[in-house]
Amino acid sequence: METVDKNASFVEFREKYPVFTYESFDYKLTERGISFSFHFHIGDEWLFRPTSEIDFQQVPLLKNIPETEIENLVFHIGMIELISYWKPTCSPSVVIKPYKLTEEQIRWWKKLWYNGLGEFFYINSIQTSAKDFLWISSGEKELSKCRFDVENLLSTLVPIGGGKDSPVTLELIKNNGRNVIPLIINPRGATLNTVKMSGLPMDAFVLVKRSIDQVLLEMNTRGFLNGHTPFSAMLAFYTLLIARMTGVSDIALSNESSANESTVPGTDVNHQYSKSFEFEQDFRDYYKKYISEEFNYFSFLRPLTELQIAGLFSRMTAYHAVFRSCNVGSKDDKWCGHCPKCLFANIILSPFLSPQELIKIFGENLYEKMELKSAFDELTGHVPVKPFECVGTVSEVNEAIQLAIQKYYTGAGTLPFLLSIYVKRHSELVVNSPGFWNKEHNLSSFYEKILHHVSGAE
Repeated sequence: METVDKNASFVEFREKYPVFTYESFDYKLTERGISFSFHFHIGDEWLFRPTSEIDFQQVPLLKNIPETEIENLVFHIGMIELISYWKPTCSPSVVIKPYKLTEEQIRWWKKLWYNGLGEFFYINSIQTSAKDFLWISSGEKELSKCRFDVENLLSTLVPIGGGKDSPVTLELIKNNGRNVIPLIINPRGATLNTVKMSGLPMDAFVLVKRSIDQVLLEMNTRGFLNGHTPFSAMLAFYTLLIARMTGVSDIALSNESSANESTVPGTDVNHQYSKSFEFEQDFRDYYKKYISEEFNYFSFLRPLTELQIAGLFSRMTAYHAVFRSCNVGSKDDKWCGHCPKCLFANIILSPFLSPQELIKIFGENLYEKMELKSAFDELTGHVPVKPFECVGTVSEVNEAIQLAIQKYYTGAGTLPFLLSIYVKRHSELVVNSPGFWNKEHNLSSFYEKILHHVSGAE
């Protein structure tokens, strides 16, 4: 089978398609929300018109929001959406026509672009640098900041991803006197069932229907460059528009401290870059300066590890049958049982749930699957590079395995296949003490008190 030199393709496409243009955007207020579209193009050959619709259902909307503020927010969604459409050719010059960007803004976007596409560059063996990969120019029209009074002081916007983390955020905030407004992008079984299991009304969440232009999918089939983009950064900009239209300031993500660890040791390549504390800080600085100081975007679970979150989730039994962290099986609302994400979810819960309970969730004992050995080696650090998935740190994985062995498998006879391999490699099992609390977070005292109370942190 012939190997394609992706770096050669990168150089070729940049020469053939030197300019990517963010031409314009349109939006329309609807009875239950807002719809908008963007006009991007690569020269005259590739034209893109992606669309999105935000349906607020029964979530109350503010009236008479100035058009300039909505335009600012929709424009910025276009800025993050366009990365997916720039990626096939990596055109060296990007022209932003709708608004003027300052030199500081351009530097901010280039940093997000470069770090958010770190996995894309790494997987495709693309040789470039933060300085040289992109030049951005912009129009003359000035942006107008959002200057609004927060009218929904007792509500928190919580994006729901379908995995174990967002139910923890949702439940803890909901049970401490706040009105939670769930947000779902392109709903699927796990996200809808998370709202259902929370007991919240099924028309009391915000629904985002986001479509990918078919031209981009065609380019993917024709051999143009493809790969991971910073989805969480895209989500961040959507939350600002939704918060503005509902009069809410607090936006609580469910990203943990583990997201800060690089996927490739010794580099800045991080599958979870836009979930990291570094991005969170950068994003907060950006929107305060260029969009509005009224927003409060933060990760509620930032002080905790994946292992601590799994411990909290293990007690939320109503969600065990409906959560899904598997990207492969998400469309069919199932665990595929073959990927690193499934194995990681199994590992991180295994100190807290019995083997029988895990089999009930995943449909089989994943510790017995020989085909998962490569993923197991990556997750445990036996090989240097972690899976390019949203998974915990190597130390958390090892601690979870050791706790599970000590709790459920000591003196139990034959160990499952993967655990037997682990024990042969680790003659002594050493478990760290609990009580981790990452002080790098943006929680207000109200949210910090909630999380500190249930986390067991010292």
